[in-house]
Amino acid sequence: MAWLQATIDSDSSVAERLADALMDAGALSTAIEDAWAGTDKEQPIFGEPGEPVDQLWSQSRIITLFDENDDPALLIAAAATACQLTMPSYKIERVEEQDWVRLTQSQFDPIRISDRLWITPTWHEAPEPNAVNLQLDPGLAFGTGSHPTTRLCLQWLDKQLKGGESVLDYGCGSGILAIAALKLGAASAVGIDIDPQAVRSSKDNAEQNGVQADFFLPDANPQAQYNVVLANILANPLRMLGDLLASHVKTGGRIVLSGILAEQADELSAIYNQWFEMDAPVFDEGWTRLTGTRRAQV
Repeated sequence: MAWLQATIDSDSSVAERLADALMDAGALSTAIEDAWAGTDKEQPIFGEPGEPVDQLWSQSRIITLFDENDDPALLIAAAATACQLTMPSYKIERVEEQDWVRLTQSQFDPIRISDRLWITPTWHEAPEPNAVNLQLDPGLAFGTGSHPTTRLCLQWLDKQLKGGESVLDYGCGSGILAIAALKLGAASAVGIDIDPQAVRSSKDNAEQNGVQADFFLPDANPQAQYNVVLANILANPLRMLGDLLASHVKTGGRIVLSGILAEQADELSAIYNQWFEMDAPVFDEGWTRLTGTRRAQV
């Protein structure tokens, strides 16, 4: 079986409307991306939770998949007519059926976090069998170690955990930080996430790695204090959660914050300075890790 893929460059003001019309005309799928992706003109668009992105790129590209027996030109023309647009230019290529599982797996290699800490997909042999290897596959939940924000937190755990700590991973995603903490010597780890899928994924990943961690939705969050609290989320929730996160850190305990853009570091550090003696920020590819030590609670 094969498919026909059409690539259509479109002005962003009509891209969504045209993509919807293509689906109505009989396309199997559509996706919109930056027409300049991978070039110097690529336009990053960021959004925070609760603040939906209300814009597309200045020049968009629609990727549309058709059945191999379809007539793409006819269906694209019908969609353009439905949108009252002139016929757009497009490129057609044939997409042959492949072993998509193997193809996807081939894109993910083991990730080296440090000399002793690796993240290894389950279909790979561990490159350093004597190292601490986290078995983690790409999935629905955020956090496989490839992104700088996760990497910054893992590097901190690798260098700073002494053994025997209690750890809270707030916004646990895949559970990677809680699992890593346990494998690096923490006595206990708890993960919290607002997404039920993340909680399920975290539990599965902990079992896969042979560690015992507890994962909860926020309403079931145990009201406890910890030696280390990690929050690898985004700046907007971190602004709002400062008091809550601080309440979970024991006096003298440590907080680790990530998911923060470099230009947001000073603002977030000032907010958390209410409760913590903040350290100098650490940067990686435009992202920031902030850490601090909990002051005595008055």
